[in-house]
Amino acid sequence: MGEYFCNICKFFDDETSKEQFHCDDCGICRVGGRDNFFHCQSCGACYSMGLRDNHSCIENATKNSCPVCYEFLFDSVKAAHVMRCGHTMHMGCFKQMITEQQYRCPICYKSMMDMSSSWQLLDAEIRATEMPSEYNYEIEILCNDCNKSSKAMFHILGHKCAHCGSYNTRRISAPQDPPPQGETERQVSEPRE
Repeated sequence: MGEYFCNICKFFDDETSKEQFHCDDCGICRVGGRDNFFHCQSCGACYSMGLRDNHSCIENATKNSCPVCYEFLFDSVKAAHVMRCGHTMHMGCFKQMITEQQYRCPICYKSMMDMSSSWQLLDAEIRATEMPSEYNYEIEILCNDCNKSSKAMFHILGHKCAHCGSYNTRRISAPQDPPPQGETERQVSEPRE
């Protein structure tokens, strides 16, 4: 028999440096040391102790495929990463997304990390970039981070949420067309016969 043996999983391993342990709630053996992990009953998964009382629970969060590589997460031997929104992906896939400057969860589009320093840089860039007068109009936006809608002045670089300050927004309305030249607003709104 190996140095590590799980009678439930019928799993043998000679390399005990992996710190294997069996999680009764998951029903499988995991690596990384029992003292370094806890089982979240709501999520149905084992997570690093650093996430205890510090994650958004999503029922059966790891009983899905990674949204990047589509490999099943629950029994994967690759390290998993829990994002701020509670969705999970492989740590390698998360790092690849960051490298490719993709900062939104591929499932719910919420920011995957604290973006406040990026939003401050974008604030400064928008202040420094004046838009031509024909683009001086308001649009309605929906924030992917707080899920609230608000109005913002159109700008080619981004639209800031009036509620939480995020630029992780999407446009949900077309601009209001100005009345045709030579006609007043009253004439435009009156029905024609």
